[in-house]
Parts: sequence; structure tokens; C-alpha cells
Amino acid sequence: MSSILTNQSALIALQTLKGINMGLAKVQDEVSTGMKVATAKDNASSWAIAATMRSDVNSYQKLSDSMTSASALVGVARAAAEQIVGVLQQVQEKVVQSKEPGADLVKLQNDVNALKANILSITASSQYNGINLVDNVLVRTFAVSITRVAGAVNLQNFAVTGVNLATAAGAAVTLAPATELDLDAVETSIAATVAAAATFGAAQMRIEAQNDFLGKQMDALKLGVSAYVDADMEEASARLQALQVQQQLGIQALSIANQAPQSVLSLFRQ
Repeated sequence: MSSILTNQSALIALQTLKGINMGLAKVQDEVSTGMKVATAKDNASSWAIAATMRSDVNSYQKLSDSMTSASALVGVARAAAEQIVGVLQQVQEKVVQSKEPGADLVKLQNDVNALKANILSITASSQYNGINLVDNVLVRTFAVSITRVAGAVNLQNFAVTGVNLATAAGAAVTLAPATELDLDAVETSIAATVAAAATFGAAQMRIEAQNDFLGKQMDALKLGVSAYVDADMEEASARLQALQVQQQLGIQALSIANQAPQSVLSLFRQ
């Protein structure tokens, strides 16, 4: 049955063309933005997962910045302890010299006093962002990782305990005159300062290792986000070309369907 009021073929062709145009608009968005899931409307599940992962990446970046700062802080303390070890070794040499016959004790004592002042200067100036780990025994806590447990976000912390090197190292050089300096006391101070330097070094190594691992986690999360929301540009290009051809064919089909009612006129020609 032919009708001049309802053109079924044209309706079908029109719906087909609308579907093609919608697909074409979507793939054009993908090509222009590089994303197959730009909003929750595109794919609610993928968008939600990607949003959570992006949040983690941002948190990890802040955490990484914090750990970089923590590494620098501990590094300053380690360098100070190492420097003080060298000064104490010089004190040790002065003590040994003071035991020699005819030693100039006054000069040696002046040297020891200067070395003591050097130790105090190092401990007082070994600050990072206003924090000094070598002039007190306070515990400093640093966040080093983030975990998710049952939907809750938890920070994992790492503690570094400060050391009062002005007291630990300075005790070896407080006695006067130099002849009364105890070699065992100097050895004890050296051992304590070496232990502090080793502790700071181990802490710095752990912080840097954790920061390196955190960087790898961020890279993995970024790849995960990409898998959920980024468009496959090769596939998008192929679909774009295919849809453009379909669009041209759809327009031709609609044009042909719209010409069908014209054929009805031939039935009324004499």
C-alpha cells in the first residue's frame, strides 16, 4: 500500500540517519578530546572508577612532595652527624697529642675549644624548614603511603627520632684542660654520632625508596585511568571514516525514500 500521508521508507531512513549522526557526533568528540569517557553520562561505572583513581594520583603526588621534603630534612641531619664525626676525630687526635711529652697543652686546649664550638655551630645550623633533628630528641612523623581499607583512606607513617648531638658529641670536649680529656669519652661520642648518622642514613634511604615506589604507583594508576577513559585513536579514526560513509549512504537512502510518493502521481496520469 502506498500513502502520500505516511512514508514508511522515509521514516526508517530518517531514524537510521539519526542513529548514524549520533554515533558520528560521539566519535568526533572522542577525536577532539581524546577521551571516550569524558563525563559520567558516557559511562557511569568507568567514570567513577577513573575519578577515584585520579584522586589517588593527586594524593600520591602531594605525598611524594612531602616525602621529598622529608628526605631533605633527614639528609641535613645525616650530613651534620657525618660532619661532627669528622670533628670528633680531630678532637681524638688532640687528646692523643696531649699525652705526648712536651705537648703544648695550651695550644691543644684552644684547638679543642675551637672544635667544640664547631660542633655546637653545626648542630645549631642544621635546620630544614625550621626543623632540627640534631639538637633534640623529639620524634618526627612522616606520611609515606596511603591505603584503602573497606572504603576508608588511611595514612601509613614513618617516624624518625632526633638526636641531641650537641650533648652527645659535646660531652667529649667539655673537660679542661686538654690533659684531662678522656680518650674513652671521645670514643663513646664518636660511636654515638656514627650511630646517629647511620640511623639518619637508613631513614633517608627508606624514604627515598618509598618515594620511588610511590612514583611507580602513580604511573600505574595513570595507565589505569587511561584504560578506562582515553579513546583509542586508531579505532576512533576508523569508526569516524566508516560513519562518514554511512552518513552519505543514509542521506542518499532518505533522498530515495522521499522520492517514493512522487511515483504515486503516475497512477493519476492519463
